[in-house]
Amino acid sequence: MASSQHSNGAVDQITCQVLVEEKSFARILTLNRPRQLNALSFEMISQLLDLFIAYEDDPSVKLVILKGKGRAFCAGGDVAAVVRVSIEGHWNLAADFFGKEFTLNYILSTCKKPQVSFLNGIVMGGGAGVSIHGRFRVVTENSVFSMPETALGLFPDIGASYFLSRLPGFFGEYCGLTGARLDGAEMLACGLATHFVSSERLPLLEKALTKVDVMDPAVISAIIDQFSEQVPLKEKSAYHRMEIIDKCFSKRTVEEILSALEQEAAKSTDVWLAATIESMRKASPTSLKISLRSIREGRLQSIDQCLIREYRMVCHILRRDVNKDFFEGCRAILLDKDKNPKWEPANLEMISEEMVDKFFLKVDDEDWTDLKLPLKPYSVTSTAASKL
Repeated sequence: MASSQHSNGAVDQITCQVLVEEKSFARILTLNRPRQLNALSFEMISQLLDLFIAYEDDPSVKLVILKGKGRAFCAGGDVAAVVRVSIEGHWNLAADFFGKEFTLNYILSTCKKPQVSFLNGIVMGGGAGVSIHGRFRVVTENSVFSMPETALGLFPDIGASYFLSRLPGFFGEYCGLTGARLDGAEMLACGLATHFVSSERLPLLEKALTKVDVMDPAVISAIIDQFSEQVPLKEKSAYHRMEIIDKCFSKRTVEEILSALEQEAAKSTDVWLAATIESMRKASPTSLKISLRSIREGRLQSIDQCLIREYRMVCHILRRDVNKDFFEGCRAILLDKDKNPKWEPANLEMISEEMVDKFFLKVDDEDWTDLKLPLKPYSVTSTAASKL
């Protein structure tokens, strides 16, 4: 197992955060911060980016398998570290974290080499960014997906405005605004996953995939098909409520979405409606508004356009030039853990369209530039798009 890129063979803590295993024409990458639920550090993102760029033109690599060590695939980006850097006055360093992460998302979405992600466990936020953009996403009975950013005062980033906006109906708006948790069957049903394989069969699938010596997605898909199964949705699944989701989450504004949900709740005893309303009421009002705008714009944009726009948005959040909710959310949820964030503005009606507009403008700083994504010699359409 090659866990270091150093010529002297020294194994250090940084390179061990992503374990690299070479098996014939396959490369198996294991996210290796199990105690942090494999939350993506700057070092992990940097190493993954270097590896995928190197694999792109390496004829000895035909397939990349990505998985996580422990009970999580990846619980997201290391947000606490980003907040600490920003609070210390280095917002530009925090912006570098997101810039590199978004560049990795773009590389994965346009990669010629098929990527198979084993989403066996928690996959949230940044964890979705390093997997959903790849061609194959294998879920299990242990998979738990969520984009919980609005509860933190952020918004679904990592190119989520691209893939959420391409889910059936208005299911993406529902997932993005509420932070709803989906299981493996739900991920498969809505297209976030391409296959369902029981966790006990993953080692056998991995062994079969390491024998592949072609890059043909049809061949790889056929191999995964041999181990996959169709699983029924649970009775309580939100996916059974698509009619109500489309009716409510298709509304033009967040206020209208909430109003529609409350009207449905008034004539129903469905606890799902009450939980959906409560999750939105607890979220940052500003986050809800910019998230809805972001997903709606994402419907009409390519993956690179989505990432460039999301980078502008996150830079405004890090600079605290429009709103400070992200730092308050991290204080309440991650640091002090009192789970009682004081959002400012405190309600939706106080947030004007002009305030929302500011998040989508270029940052007014002479040292700031838009995200510069690498030029690719082929289509910028995400490889995942055909599956979503």
